[in-house]
Amino acid sequence: NNSTTSKLMKKEIAPHLPYWSIVIPILTCFLYLGKPVEMSTMFLILLSFGLIGTILAAVHHAEVVALRIGEPLGTLVLAIAITTIEVALIVSLMLAGGEGTAFLARDTIFATEMIIMTGIVGGCLLIGGIKFKEQNYGLDGISAALTVLTAISVLTLILPNYTTSVEGPIYNNEQLIFVSFVSLILYGSFLLMQTVKHRDYFLPLDASDHEEVHEVAPTNWVGYISTFLLIIALALVVLVAKTLSPSIESGIDSIGAPKSVVGIIIACVVLLPEALSAIKAAINNRLQSSLNLAFGSALASIGLTIPAVALVSIFFNLDLTLGIDVKSTVLFILSLFILSLSLRTGKTTMIQGVVLLVVFSVYLFITIVP
Repeated sequence: NNSTTSKLMKKEIAPHLPYWSIVIPILTCFLYLGKPVEMSTMFLILLSFGLIGTILAAVHHAEVVALRIGEPLGTLVLAIAITTIEVALIVSLMLAGGEGTAFLARDTIFATEMIIMTGIVGGCLLIGGIKFKEQNYGLDGISAALTVLTAISVLTLILPNYTTSVEGPIYNNEQLIFVSFVSLILYGSFLLMQTVKHRDYFLPLDASDHEEVHEVAPTNWVGYISTFLLIIALALVVLVAKTLSPSIESGIDSIGAPKSVVGIIIACVVLLPEALSAIKAAINNRLQSSLNLAFGSALASIGLTIPAVALVSIFFNLDLTLGIDVKSTVLFILSLFILSLSLRTGKTTMIQGVVLLVVFSVYLFITIVP
């Protein structure tokens, strides 16, 4: 009976290519190729929606490719695809020039970490707590993720404020190269642990008690199409982001918002697919999957984006400021501290989600009203 029940609880679904993941990049490509010299507000809105849709399509195709090639390379492909999108948006705005672009990478990475740690994780804990009262997760894997995230975050966002080789919250080129190398080592070590050495740390504790859905590897044909569409989608993201970057900056200036809002916008666009997936998993009582997605995105964002942006800034001789200010440091340390307390027992309730979301709302308010 148990074996029969186990078989009934398992479903295998084959990855497919939904129409939207093919149509949206094609439409966005036509929009980009047919853009007028003087772009109207309506055209910019359509192009912005096209950009968001193309990002969602790129992430979907990256997931299909990841399933095709298997672990651990699959996880790396997905992380690289998401990081490419983030770096493309950051570099496009940096190359466009303008006041405040030296802080853009820092603001985007900081916004990404705050949105994930307080917004996405807080939302998942609140939703799970309201619906299921209490949810469980594997403590070992989450503890390892928090340890690596804390180390990379402090080295890249806080330590630059206290180095003395160059005046200001920046690294010189030698320090930047070294910290980038360290970030890659830390992220690579975590990736090795998550996908090879200790995969069981990141599996649901109660997987046998829930309906288990397995995605089987796609066919070669589906894999080839997704690979092609992934390359097209990533190229489109870079080109469209570069086209929209002047309008984004002028829009922020016109409403009198701080430059750091641009970083929040970029982070929200990049994290949209991960946020939706994490919340969906929490609704289905799969908190372990939610936390895996959240911390995986946080680590990939900072562990891969810092080296990529550092390389671009050195090659193009662009200014790059990484150190966050005192106000941001206080909020960041508070977020890490609350997150560590919230995820120290292996069980969560809605109160942890409420506290994290309150900190997230404070971060947004203080950013807009500094």
